[in-house]
Amino acid sequence: MTYAITQTCCNDATCVAVCPVNCIHPTPDEPDFGRTEMLYIDPKACIDCGACADACPVDAIFPADALSAGQQEYAALNAAFYEQRAPRPAPEGGPVFHAWGAPSFPRTLPADFAPLRVAVVGTGPAGMYAAEDLLLHTNAEVTLVDRLPVAGGLVRYGVAPDHPATKRIGDTFARFHTHPRVRMYLGVDVGTDVTAEELAAHHDAVVYAVGAAADRRLGIPGEDLPGSVSATRFVAWYNAHPEVAPDAIDLSGTERVVVVGSGNVALDVARILVGDPEALAATDIADHALAALRASAVREVVLLARRGPEDLSCTAPELLALGRLPGVRLVVDDHDPRIRAAVEGAAEHEKAALLRDAVYERVDWAAPVPQGPERRIVFRFHSAPEEVLGGAVRVTGGDGPVELPAGVVLRAVGYRGLPVAGLPFDEETGTVPHRGGRVEGRPGSYVVGWIKRGPSGGIGANRTCAAETVGTLLADAVDGALPVPKGTARAFDRLARGRARHVVDARGLAAIERAERARGEEAGRPRVKLGTVPELVAAARARRRLLR
Repeated sequence: MTYAITQTCCNDATCVAVCPVNCIHPTPDEPDFGRTEMLYIDPKACIDCGACADACPVDAIFPADALSAGQQEYAALNAAFYEQRAPRPAPEGGPVFHAWGAPSFPRTLPADFAPLRVAVVGTGPAGMYAAEDLLLHTNAEVTLVDRLPVAGGLVRYGVAPDHPATKRIGDTFARFHTHPRVRMYLGVDVGTDVTAEELAAHHDAVVYAVGAAADRRLGIPGEDLPGSVSATRFVAWYNAHPEVAPDAIDLSGTERVVVVGSGNVALDVARILVGDPEALAATDIADHALAALRASAVREVVLLARRGPEDLSCTAPELLALGRLPGVRLVVDDHDPRIRAAVEGAAEHEKAALLRDAVYERVDWAAPVPQGPERRIVFRFHSAPEEVLGGAVRVTGGDGPVELPAGVVLRAVGYRGLPVAGLPFDEETGTVPHRGGRVEGRPGSYVVGWIKRGPSGGIGANRTCAAETVGTLLADAVDGALPVPKGTARAFDRLARGRARHVVDARGLAAIERAERARGEEAGRPRVKLGTVPELVAAARARRRLLR
């Protein structure tokens, strides 16, 4: 028997580190690491020890013979990866005795080095991987800062609610929230409550992990009309982000939604829009979003892709999951002969081949949305939006300009970073200029995650990214290149609490967690999120009242 990695793979390579026979690839030191959609287990080399399954932070690894009917494709997906790779020489002396590289400890400080005091701005995956690296490899003291009064970042507000296994990576990060060398300041906005200069003056180094909070623009007429919404805002809406109002999305009277894009975020919003609301009721989706989806008239979601199926930007696991959505029919608009040719000519390991079982039809966009028992997700390839109209979007295609009636148009063409107060910014890339994570021209300042490399790579990609940044930071420390902080940890505590209206610490965060889980227990759900800043702050303060 062998194990197989499935859809929820986070790519952070925790499983690679524990595998005794080196059967999981690509590894972090291989050129294709971070470029593949997931990690893969070699069925010929796996010895069925289960170490990888025990270590996986998102429960993505299972015995191949225990996969559910909907997961059987992943056993073949894992095996197919190795059919495409050059064969590796057989290890001498049996599978356990393969060659290991020399031990490497790139992120350490000399034993007699004074503890560093490092601030990490942002508590999403990038920031927490950096904090984890510092805490596990050095004796550094870490200050966690976030502008929201709750931790989590992308894990809390970016992962779709119907992907609960992916959200479990948050449990891995949460163990560091109460680490004895961690101080937490949630609800403190760097640039408003404290300046970047003040933060730097109280720490040896500052690591910015602020992500990419904005969305890319289409640059077409009508983009800002009512009914045209960024996927960034839609995702935040159904995840109860406190900066997006419950009434920010209006699905009433809308039978068709057009999503511009074909990446994983586009597939996420399509699933949420046409999936079974009662299935979503078992997740942590926002209460207001669940109510809106229950009342929604949406019957069809159209995914617009500029290029053909051979260039789909989503991952194969997410596309597989889309085809298994209960009560939803996957349709391909057969308006261009290049589409079917690309699917039929695709090799078995290529994403386009996953669309062979879809329904192909020439969609009549002037006709009413079909009202059968199933809802539909329609892929329209070789189509670029030209203009958003009131109640429709005009697109190009093999059949010329076409107007697609739609009550809502969602733009899912990527995220974009925003300028960070006090740091240089590259407007073209939406990132902070850096070298190995070191901010150019700002000694002691570093970046990690999407603000460093742009909005590419999933949760696990931040682990390697953080390792590089922390390695650069520690090298600078050893070289004496870090500015000496003028303020103490106690002085920063007074500064932050004196400036920010409501500071939430680790105990307050734990109180928020208890409150949300208690609300969920009452509703028969894993948790019910608190969706406003006052609610979050009140829950955090409830802990203080209980202690009096």
